[in-house]
Amino acid sequence: MSRRSILATAALGTVLALGLAACGGGGAAPTPGQTGAASAGAAAKDEFNASIDKIWNPSDKKGGILKLANNGTWDSLDPGNTYYGYSFNFIRLYGRALLMFKPAPGKDGNTLVPDLAESLGETTDGGKTWTYKLRKGVKYEDGTEVTSKDVAYAVARSFDKKVHPSGPSYLNELLDWPKDYKGAYESKDADISSAITTPDDQTIVFHLKQAFGSFDYIVQMPMTMPVPKDKDTGSKYQEHVISTGPYMFDKNEIGKSFTLKRNPNWDAALDPNRPALPDGYEVALNVNADDIDNRIISGDLHVAVAGTGMQTAALSRVLPDPALKARADNPSLQRLWYTSVIPDVKPLDNVDCRKAIQWAADRTGLQQAYGGELSGGEIATGMIPPMLAGYKKISTYETPGSKGDEAKAKAALTACGQPNGFETNISYRAERPAEKAAAEALQQSLGKVGIKLTLKPFPQGDYFQLYAGRPAYVKENNIGLAINGWGSDYPETFGYLQAIVDSRTIREAGNYNLSIKMPEVDKLIDSIKGEADEAKRTEMWAQIDQLIMDQAVTLPGVYAKSLLMRGKGVTNAFISDSQQMYDYVALGVQQ
Repeated sequence: MSRRSILATAALGTVLALGLAACGGGGAAPTPGQTGAASAGAAAKDEFNASIDKIWNPSDKKGGILKLANNGTWDSLDPGNTYYGYSFNFIRLYGRALLMFKPAPGKDGNTLVPDLAESLGETTDGGKTWTYKLRKGVKYEDGTEVTSKDVAYAVARSFDKKVHPSGPSYLNELLDWPKDYKGAYESKDADISSAITTPDDQTIVFHLKQAFGSFDYIVQMPMTMPVPKDKDTGSKYQEHVISTGPYMFDKNEIGKSFTLKRNPNWDAALDPNRPALPDGYEVALNVNADDIDNRIISGDLHVAVAGTGMQTAALSRVLPDPALKARADNPSLQRLWYTSVIPDVKPLDNVDCRKAIQWAADRTGLQQAYGGELSGGEIATGMIPPMLAGYKKISTYETPGSKGDEAKAKAALTACGQPNGFETNISYRAERPAEKAAAEALQQSLGKVGIKLTLKPFPQGDYFQLYAGRPAYVKENNIGLAINGWGSDYPETFGYLQAIVDSRTIREAGNYNLSIKMPEVDKLIDSIKGEADEAKRTEMWAQIDQLIMDQAVTLPGVYAKSLLMRGKGVTNAFISDSQQMYDYVALGVQQ
């Protein structure tokens, strides 16, 4: 049965109308050039959670420079080599995937809409083959027209996880690639028609190994952003990505800062989703996290681009102050902060040693490390957050007040042959104070039963490529625990959990699954792919969660919340359920 979804657009007028209605303004939203509150840029009244489920300070006014800062650096600016949530959000300013999430507040932001494609995908064989027609006339920044072959090449280059270790591997696993295929570089002359065909310049067809009904969610990710083959420079492509979006790179000093300016060959008539309000963007990298918070409070910055929330030092200043709190938003997220417990590192190859960590951990200490219940989140008992199918409260390691049980921890240590405890290292991202605090909290609580942790900070941009996500490095450097965090790629449990629990995704480097290598979990994932009954899929996800906890290969921290602050002068601020932070495509700035 053919499935073609009706074209849905997020034109600026629609966004503004929603925002004005949510703010209590009657009548139609102003169109560009009109006078009135929205186009004149009159400041909206600050209110706590004013950007949740509605648009704060709606405006169609163009101009100004939006200033952002990152407490670390990108894993990569290359659309085929990035996997941070904030990067997926920001990259839409300079790249266009086949589809995208609608720039809209709340649940409406989980709606898929066409981007580079004319419509959502069409399948005539139950989800094994998917066809997309590209909008005609979309151009790169140099004026060259985008073709379906550029999208096919982008996907093929992202296959190579030696050159591009950080990007998602969904298309590597779902498409029917030829045997021994290694990607666009090593297998440059390979016939990939078993996986991708391009019948003409406007049509691309994906051929899957088996039916997958949620394929539209996969192609909204950056690896379908077109790349011109003759401009591809491999691992150096991030130094100047060739833009298809409303902005292009102006200056780019990797690891320091970059700026975006308007792309003269972007055509608004062919892009109904991006209002493109600012004249440009300034992004500073490797800025101290507490300094970012202070600069947003003072008005020197507009956005903390990482989108994970304010640090503990700022919380103590913002929450008691009504004026500052009124600029803040406190969303619940499809995200988990957790610690990977890595069985490749002795003595954690013994399940009882791993269980000792579960019993010894003071989970309230972890909660406080992430900012407490309000801005950190609810204490987690498993891997699946409450808003996703398969969630169940797991009581396997329940302790009084969630503060740990030293007696049970010591019994587990005795059972694993380490009655006096053991030593191991714990890694975290150096630029993230909350992760350092979480590592210190575990160091303290596990130390009470003789498990001695040595803290090992590593840079955010290379954390998964070179350190915690590189199995050989982990083993050689005795990293038994690794602070981690994960948010959903799209609003289904498969789009959240598969990438971090399926052992077949594990590669030489760039891994996000650091500790779960369980054939029974892999088998259940395969069953889920082919299961049409939603209730049965939900139960299988719950089984996976329980199996993981039984093997104690992860230590859940908190089901995440965050406290974000709207920078002074920003317009069109809202949090969408897809981005789980401010939607960067929609933001404008008052001059």
